[in-house]
Amino acid sequence: MPGATTGIWGKNGPAAWALVESWLGAPLRPVPLDALVLCYLGAFGPATVADIQVWSGLTRLCEVVERLPVQLLRGPADQALYDLPDAPRPAEDTPAPPRFLPEYDNLLLSHADRSRVIPHARPVPLPPGNGATGGTFLIDGLWQGTWQLRDHKLRIRPFTRLGAEDGDALLAEAAGLSAFIAPQATQDIVLDEP
Repeated sequence: MPGATTGIWGKNGPAAWALVESWLGAPLRPVPLDALVLCYLGAFGPATVADIQVWSGLTRLCEVVERLPVQLLRGPADQALYDLPDAPRPAEDTPAPPRFLPEYDNLLLSHADRSRVIPHARPVPLPPGNGATGGTFLIDGLWQGTWQLRDHKLRIRPFTRLGAEDGDALLAEAAGLSAFIAPQATQDIVLDEP
């Protein structure tokens, strides 16, 4: 598929394409652009066109979004946000439970304006070398710290002091994460001070 392999993978596209096909043991199929945009919105909407472009590496997606059956919403700065018409959208004051994210989770990486998820312009943790060393966690939908599992210890490092209710909810979620990661082992859960 000449040309299609260079878009988001740059000049190494053909080699990357071949590597992925080799790994899958099957040829890659092109995904229609409309389906790609709808898939993104299903995972990360509501989002701006710039968000979709950052995630996909593609440009000129305004006309694609405008022809799709999506719902137009307005963000806090009156920016145009798009979402699937039947996507769940809880009330603005609905609290979000704590969530642990793995290394390089798309939630932190898939937006042009990350301030809706990352307060205080903190950079996404992308360590140098061949891999990440820990995940991140959200409190009320915002990135509030990191976590790491090492030597049978789940260590949680919040950026700021947590209130008692948030701390308790985070520890309960950590117990669930620990049981999921290593159901046959006991993990000590350590909540560090900021």
